[in-house]
Amino acid sequence: MKFKFITFAACSCWLAFAHPVLAQQTERVPALREKVYGQLARAQEQADNGNLAEGISILGEVAEKADSMNSYERAMMWNFYGFMYYEQGNTKEAINYFEKVVKESPIPESLEKSTLYSLAQLALSDGQFQRAISFLDQWEGLAEEGEMGKAWVLKAQAYYQADKYQEALSLIDKAIAAVDAENKIPDENWLILKRALHYELEQPEQVAKVMERLVTSYSKPEYWVQLAGVYAQLEQDEKQLAVLEAAHQQGYIETGSEWRQLAQAYYFNELPYKAAETMQEAMSKGKVDASVDNLKFVAQAYTQAKENEKAISAYMKASEKVEHGNFAAQIAQLYLALDNNEKAVEYAKQAFSKGELDNEGNLYLAEGMALLNLKRYEQAIESFEQAAEIEGAERSAKQWLKYAKSQYKQQQQMANL
Repeated sequence: MKFKFITFAACSCWLAFAHPVLAQQTERVPALREKVYGQLARAQEQADNGNLAEGISILGEVAEKADSMNSYERAMMWNFYGFMYYEQGNTKEAINYFEKVVKESPIPESLEKSTLYSLAQLALSDGQFQRAISFLDQWEGLAEEGEMGKAWVLKAQAYYQADKYQEALSLIDKAIAAVDAENKIPDENWLILKRALHYELEQPEQVAKVMERLVTSYSKPEYWVQLAGVYAQLEQDEKQLAVLEAAHQQGYIETGSEWRQLAQAYYFNELPYKAAETMQEAMSKGKVDASVDNLKFVAQAYTQAKENEKAISAYMKASEKVEHGNFAAQIAQLYLALDNNEKAVEYAKQAFSKGELDNEGNLYLAEGMALLNLKRYEQAIESFEQAAEIEGAERSAKQWLKYAKSQYKQQQQMANL
């Protein structure tokens, strides 16, 4: 049996039934005789001291006389068996003996009710989801109206595990609504279950609303980051950035993926300088590696922000890590934009030397323009002629080639004079 796991706020066991305590006699049930009481008390004492095997052995002696016992005495005996097997981790046997309790009649209603709820919890933990629901249905027949909320949650968990998401959602919504009506805050795990159900039902807008409640009521770092992720899924970039910035201010941005998410949010919201600075900060703090991809992101963001010198620095670091010449080509373009033509030519040659270029045509154009600016017209003509032979660059290359030739001709004429 496979379980779907939900990340709960705290690792607490669902099973909440109490340690068995010898109940008082009521008018509706037979009396618990002193002799039977004494034997059960001996078994309980052994269990309390951690001697479960001895406790079960004593119960075995009692069980030999089960035919002579009344319904209440047998129910108490089965109850002790169930508790001890549960303590041993034998859930199936525990369920078996707790079922024997509720089959005895008459027994105190309080014992029947608490045992049914324990059975539901045990069945759920053992993957018997439909049986858990059945036990809860029986329990609801005995419960008071004010007690129903906890059963709704437990039943919702059973339906969730049984892949009956809509049924589970209606129940968890009832439980949350009841708490909201009292102006109280729903239990954190209830909201987590509701979030999981909306996720399974592919309702990202509702997931976002639940995450907003988790952030507001429980404000844990992971909730802020998860809410930002949902906003990104919904393409609500401004909300995503606002949440991530708030998380950052509170010191909740910790992992490398979270730092990258914040940097990318800045970039998508047209704040490239902050994007680059955020990634730089993450690398300086050791939150992310100075990998090729991260350096490329920084360089591209600085380029978008018109911070060409900073972009060049990032591209240089990236270029040292690769065999191809694409980063050197970007550096050449940036130096051209800075009117540093000597450097533009230098890095263009380096890019051609390394090879494996994505766009040779543009690089020849950049090299040609830098050479033009240096009045090295003959070399510029060669670069433009190379560009003119490459698809996608030929039109611009021919225009620049015409201009370069006219400048070269004029230079020659001046030299002759």
